[in-house]
Amino acid sequence: MKIILKTFLILIFVVSASLAQGFKVKASGEQTFNFEDKYKRNQATFFSTTPLEDITGVSNDVKGKVTFNVSDIKTLKGSISIPTASIKTGIDLRDEHLRSENWLDAANFPDITFFIKKVGDVKVSGDNKLEAKVTGDFSVHGVTKEVVADVTMTYLDANEQTQKKAPGDLLGVQAKFKIVLSDYDIDNMIVGQKVADDIEINANIFGSNAL
Repeated sequence: MKIILKTFLILIFVVSASLAQGFKVKASGEQTFNFEDKYKRNQATFFSTTPLEDITGVSNDVKGKVTFNVSDIKTLKGSISIPTASIKTGIDLRDEHLRSENWLDAANFPDITFFIKKVGDVKVSGDNKLEAKVTGDFSVHGVTKEVVADVTMTYLDANEQTQKKAPGDLLGVQAKFKIVLSDYDIDNMIVGQKVADDIEINANIFGSNAL
């Protein structure tokens, strides 16, 4: 009986290990990455089409932390956010309207946040690179909705080149997902132009485990 039980436990361990998908890098165990960069090199953008022009909003004020076990990316947890007032579109009047109570209402809803809930459809494309579908709660304008982001993550062991960017190991993240403005009680008229209800959001950011 003991032999059967031992064999069963070993089988569970082997199967669990084979299902775990993560990075094959120098680091091991749980790692936490901080995405706040004092040089403002991280970037989150939104894109919309209007009848007269395309509008791209950009924020370089990205904050947040994520934690995960290096060998199993499905343990990923944490959140990323930007200050609502940090979004710039290249036109001051439009930015002022964007922050107003008639649109994003930055005074009452100062942050836009993506809170990670689960990770699925993991595809390992290299020892230090993988792709996944990351489900999270996206909050803007006081409304929270579940979204699924297409995410690519690259883990860089600390070396002479990465030290020029930031200390410690680095985690590069590219993410993309879409939202519908009307789902968040946002009027899609901005400075007399109708913004598309469907908005594409992208993030190109990196974090360090030494910050």
